[in-house]
Amino acid sequence: MGNIVLTRIDSRLIHGQVMTKWVNQVQANKIVVVSDELANDEFMRSIYLMSAPAGIEVECVTEAQAVEQYKADVFGSGNVLLLLPSLKALKNVYDQGLTVKSVQVGGLGGGPERKVVFQNITLDDPDAAILDALAADGVQIVFQTIPEDAPQTVDAILKKYRG
Repeated sequence: MGNIVLTRIDSRLIHGQVMTKWVNQVQANKIVVVSDELANDEFMRSIYLMSAPAGIEVECVTEAQAVEQYKADVFGSGNVLLLLPSLKALKNVYDQGLTVKSVQVGGLGGGPERKVVFQNITLDDPDAAILDALAADGVQIVFQTIPEDAPQTVDAILKKYRG
């Protein structure tokens, strides 16, 4: 049975030194990427898999597959870094039974109706509602792009967003 050592939201998914730093920080030996889009795009999936840190097992699954694998044995064995592209994807799998106790938001890109809340992290109203729901359910949520950054609490971020 696997052990989820970090659940991270990052729209860039696996990318360079940032992912290497987090894998080392939490001592993960497996990354499970949960993305319907990436799981169904063989070419892009191969590019992402090639960019993973050396010696780290990487699996890319759909949201439905993630829920199924979690319920079966928490993604197999080892220390798992669970990586999702959006808060919406997290909420989808969470509502289907993939339980997490804590979440780190590390990167959400810009776009219409989105507001910068911390470094390269933006939120919109649906994201804020998801954060409210997860926090109300007892999920610990922090915003942190790299290990060297001081984690920002969800309360501080939502206050900034709504301010």
